Amino acid sequence: MPDEAARVASVLYESFVEYESFYTDEAFAVTTPASEQIGGRIVEGSVWVALRDEVVVGTASAMPRGESVYIQSMGVLPSARGLRIGELLLRSVEDFASAHGYKRLFLSTTPFLSRAIKLYERFGFRRTDAPPHDLFGTPLLTMEKKTPDSK
Repeated sequence: MPDEAARVASVLYESFVEYESFYTDEAFAVTTPASEQIGGRIVEGSVWVALRDEVVVGTASAMPRGESVYIQSMGVLPSARGLRIGELLLRSVEDFASAHGYKRLFLSTTPFLSRAIKLYERFGFRRTDAPPHDLFGTPLLTMEKKTPDSK
């Protein structure tokens, strides 16, 4: 698990480092967690990785929260963007949520990650007024999507 956690942490750092100046220091640290924190997520929730030529190029994790699943730490390496990896990761999380009877997916993102927001909207996520509205001083917005089986 240490190697897997280190690879996921590296993907997250490389995915967000170009936006570091838009984050507060604390928010960037939470957005790009260390491998020890990723290891805890692997134990507590579910973590997916996308491989290309046996190299981890994308990741997403999901934490159950009541009847919902919270998607966090989703990132795709800049060199792998445009290959629909984000869609594959979202589909994997949605399939997991549906298979386990969860009724809703939700996530928080920053308004400056416009490509990610467009992906989420294409995938059926809609903005809500729900908190949190910031992460250590960095603005956030919350998006949600009902799972296909929810009524």
